[in-house]
Amino acid sequence: MLLRRARALPWVLLLLLSTLKLLRTRAWCSEEENENNRKGSTPEIRATVEFALHKFNQQSKDDYAYRVLSLLSSWREYSQYKQDSSKMVFSMKLELRRTLCRKFKEDLDNCPFQQGSKPNNTFICLFTVSTQPRISVFKLLNKTCSGAIP
Repeated sequence: MLLRRARALPWVLLLLLSTLKLLRTRAWCSEEENENNRKGSTPEIRATVEFALHKFNQQSKDDYAYRVLSLLSSWREYSQYKQDSSKMVFSMKLELRRTLCRKFKEDLDNCPFQQGSKPNNTFICLFTVSTQPRISVFKLLNKTCSGAIP
């Protein structure tokens, strides 16, 4: 009996160590993957953020354009209807800041932000957007922003 236990002990240790290795491997992700997830860098999120920003600038009465200072959070909403499987609904919380550029300038991504703490310089907005990413169709379902929008 003692001899059987002695032979089983290495196998039990080997099994235990391999299980711990699997657990550690499954939880690991690279810094790059982690950073990409935080920034919402999936193509669907990027396109949806771009659409939400365009709608914000389009609806704003301000002569100057706003751009995204920070993507604070984003998540996918799931449809309760099976026939809507081609549609995705994303909600995102964006921090938008006023730029030095007029609205609808070609290259807003490189337009510098206005400096100072003027009122209406920065907004936190929650957007909900329905999208069919394969055919690039977007629809703004909801927009709620802090403060009075210019």
